[in-house]
Amino acid sequence: MQSDTAVSHILEARDLCCIRDDRTLFSGLNFTLKSGEALILEGHNGSGKTSLLRILCGIRLPDEGSLLWRGEGAHRIGAEFHQHIAYLGHRDGNKLDLTPEENLRIARGLGRVRADVSIEQALEKVGLYGFEDVPTRNLSAGQQRRVAIARLLITEAELWILDEPFTSLDRKGIEDVEDMFDQHLARGGMSVLTTHHRMNFELGKVHRINLSE
Repeated sequence: MQSDTAVSHILEARDLCCIRDDRTLFSGLNFTLKSGEALILEGHNGSGKTSLLRILCGIRLPDEGSLLWRGEGAHRIGAEFHQHIAYLGHRDGNKLDLTPEENLRIARGLGRVRADVSIEQALEKVGLYGFEDVPTRNLSAGQQRRVAIARLLITEAELWILDEPFTSLDRKGIEDVEDMFDQHLARGGMSVLTTHHRMNFELGKVHRINLSE
């Protein structure tokens, strides 16, 4: 039977340690996240922010410590954990020969689908109405980032793991994404992200960890 702590803390990191090139980036790292909460990772370049996100996604294992999802080892339950997360890294992850609509159709086929948001609605939300049939390689860097962000809207992922999500976005794009975050937290979602942009969450509880300290 799971403990009360395991139930209330959906995501929990216990004594995480990451070593790269014989250098300890962080150790003894602990944090918890509940529904409606966000964690912002801060620190100078090379402090381990991206490495921590990769551990949270299961791309790499921690050198020490454990990651729990609803009280169970996230890396042990594997695919069951991965169906609850959506990851956006430095690269957009789009297929450039395909249109934004085609990219989102592929994304819908790979994860749990939100029945209340259509592909057309997701593209409109990120400001790509009228560009759905344009090859993605012909879009600007900011528009390609918007295609990647639209993937978050169409999949039923509780945990968004995002590495500098505001890269290449203009002021309007940043405002749109901030609104998306607020709505995600309001629905009980969670997020772990790195960003140089000072975010103003209207809803939910925000935690911050500085890996340089």
